[in-house]
Amino acid sequence: MGQVLRTATVVVIGAGQAGLSAAHHLQRRGFVGLGPDGAGPSGGGDRSRSPGTYVVLDANPAPGGAWQHRWPSLTMATVNGIFDLPGRVQEPPDPDEPSRTAVPRYFTAYERELALPIHRPVRVSAVRRADDDPRGRLLVETSGGTWLARYVVNATGTWENPLLPRYPGQETFRGRQLHVRDYRDAAELAGLRVAIVGGGISGVQLLEEISRGASTFWYTRREPVFLEGEFEPETTGRAVIAQVTADAEAGRPGRSIASYTGLPATIPYVRAARERGVLSRRPMFVAIEPTGVREADGTLTPVDAILWATGFRPALSHLDPLYLHGPLAGIPVTGTRADREPRLHLIGFGPSQSTVGANRAGREAVGAIVTDLARQRDSALTSR
Repeated sequence: MGQVLRTATVVVIGAGQAGLSAAHHLQRRGFVGLGPDGAGPSGGGDRSRSPGTYVVLDANPAPGGAWQHRWPSLTMATVNGIFDLPGRVQEPPDPDEPSRTAVPRYFTAYERELALPIHRPVRVSAVRRADDDPRGRLLVETSGGTWLARYVVNATGTWENPLLPRYPGQETFRGRQLHVRDYRDAAELAGLRVAIVGGGISGVQLLEEISRGASTFWYTRREPVFLEGEFEPETTGRAVIAQVTADAEAGRPGRSIASYTGLPATIPYVRAARERGVLSRRPMFVAIEPTGVREADGTLTPVDAILWATGFRPALSHLDPLYLHGPLAGIPVTGTRADREPRLHLIGFGPSQSTVGANRAGREAVGAIVTDLARQRDSALTSR
């Protein structure tokens, strides 16, 4: 545990889309931002009239969330749309600009204009209960000391927790294995025989890109579903959100959004891959050998590299001391609140993984905290 103890009403962990949304709504509801020493205020504010104080802790050295780490070929024309942060409309992006520069620039301007109290780089190692009082405080242990908080809003996303499946013989492979998180550009795989594993949006995008200069073999566990028509937010979108919400509330482990929605066949890179004949899916291989992969039918396909486009899982290991998981292996939530720890809100999680969902979740979490604080104040006045 860190030696410095600071106190805030709300600690937000993460400064991606969800964390910035929470910070915006905390500021809007009158919470005062604290400086690095915890004394504050940061960015102005009258502490005497405020419902409380807040800070945002971000592990990254600069603004931009996970976007600053994306591969250079992921341009603004390729991403599935970045919803505006609350209160500030984006300038129309250059479709050819890499998202790793365009989105961080937008986030940087947003943080600066709102003078948000974001402390970085600060890595949170653990969140635990300070005592047995269910209305007591949570300890947020970090690389820069410990914070004592009445509420924690977790917005850590998934980038730090890539999903890497295990297959027999994987450690014997003589070629290169990399996850999407490690990918930079197709040139590093040019001229090779590459197995690409994963049926989500990233898998298809990189299949199309890498196949221009390499021999590719596409593997997925299930047959991908392609949507031939346009995605309808009012029908398909609402149905998907309802399904994701039901899974999150039941405590079922999260799945990729593409597994709920399917892959829109109208996306340019899906069309391009189809037209060039590379969108040819193989059943998942059963083992990995030194020079290739063993197919389900027993044959060996020689490959030089394996790219795991197998997605991510929520980066929540720092919450392990709270024992949040339910019997179905996921973390049950009601709205944004964790069922097993009502002082903790999870945003950018479950149904709020999208950028528009993250915005709404930030607002919802802050609204719930404000309601809680008002109820506690009323209860204290009544008991006098």
